[in-house]
Amino acid sequence: MKSRQSVSDVGGHEQNALVIGIRTFWQALPTEGRWLLSTVAIQTLGRGLTLPFTIIYLHEVRGFDLGLSGGLMSLIAIVGLLVTGPGGTLIDRLGARAVLLAGLAAMIAGCALLAFATDPWMAAAGLVLIGVNFGVSWPGFNALIAAVVEGDLRQQYFGVNFALVNLGIGVGGIIGGFFVDVDSPETFTVIFLADAISCLIPVVLLLGPLRNVRTHVEPTDDAPQGGTYREILRQPPVLWLTLLTFIAMFIGYGQMEAGFPAYSRQVAEVSTRVVGLAFAVNTAVIVLLQFTVLKRITGRRRTRVMWVMALVWACSWLILGGAGLVPDSVAAAIGVLAFMGVFAFGETLLQPTVPAIYNDLASDHNRGRYNAINAAAFQGGAITGPIAAGLLLDQGLDVVYIVVMVVGCLGIGVLASTLERRLSASANGVAAPEGVSTQPHAAAPTPEA
Repeated sequence: MKSRQSVSDVGGHEQNALVIGIRTFWQALPTEGRWLLSTVAIQTLGRGLTLPFTIIYLHEVRGFDLGLSGGLMSLIAIVGLLVTGPGGTLIDRLGARAVLLAGLAAMIAGCALLAFATDPWMAAAGLVLIGVNFGVSWPGFNALIAAVVEGDLRQQYFGVNFALVNLGIGVGGIIGGFFVDVDSPETFTVIFLADAISCLIPVVLLLGPLRNVRTHVEPTDDAPQGGTYREILRQPPVLWLTLLTFIAMFIGYGQMEAGFPAYSRQVAEVSTRVVGLAFAVNTAVIVLLQFTVLKRITGRRRTRVMWVMALVWACSWLILGGAGLVPDSVAAAIGVLAFMGVFAFGETLLQPTVPAIYNDLASDHNRGRYNAINAAAFQGGAITGPIAAGLLLDQGLDVVYIVVMVVGCLGIGVLASTLERRLSASANGVAAPEGVSTQPHAAAPTPEA
């Protein structure tokens, strides 16, 4: 009896500490940061309605074959990659606000067009416009966040923001899973229009409470623009971090809109409702664990955190592979749900660390370009991810597909170890020993890759 009370007390203390930690974090935020966080979940609700079901919509509702559907999905990332570089430069010169408003206008138009797409060309046009927004929104919002918060609060912000993004997407996924019906195309029209409407929320924020947030600094003789993309990428920490990000996106988020739903439907043979619930499980794990994970990883080497994430993701893909061995069964449904839960735990380790490293390496004069490089690596993985998934699964190579994912996870761990040797202690999330410089190794006159 006494031991039970002790366990209860410990659990209560941990819960109270978590509540206090969240309250302290919120109080430490400036007003603009609170505006950003308080609306994130609502903004992303519309995205959650369409995220799990876009490839299902293209393949099962509009009748495009799976390979073509995967290729169409990759247009989002292809266009995003093309506009990310110019977008990052414009963010540094004009500010994130103006660039984000243009991107959101494209997103609204793209979702509206996709809602009524009955042929591949119309769908392609809508996905291209959505890709324009994706190309500028990642560096834009990251630059906006970095302008609002700094120091240790910045890593916490990236983590909490990620949890809220997933809350909106997860709730949207639940609603979408129960609402959409492949035999009723109009249900998909509704969710794409809802996605377009949800984009009006950040538009109102940028035109209202966030209108005075400044993300760029005018160059001076003492503080120049901060280098070209080529000069930035020649820095070893940036180069290895970008390669790591690309692989992580290929085997991670590059599969969330294409590979995972397609594998779940075509190989594991689960219902669209299970797919929607899987995204809900993903959200629940992230929302419940993210702040606790943030507390655990604060002060630890971010590269070591990435190693743990890589192992966790490898386990998640093995679980999904197991679900494919018992198609159209309760075990398959459980496997699909479990995959998303384990994968989500890995996400809570990855998302606070990578953006924080990029922004700790950047300055106010080139923050847009650093975040654009991060976004380009993200889009690069998202381009190859859906294409690879579509081709492999369309040819029935589902086992090869799982093997590729697991090997990619192990590759992330190897890249994290390589990055650690080239990253300064401060950028890696730990305090440098007394007397040791906290500048990145890339600042040396002749860096070695």
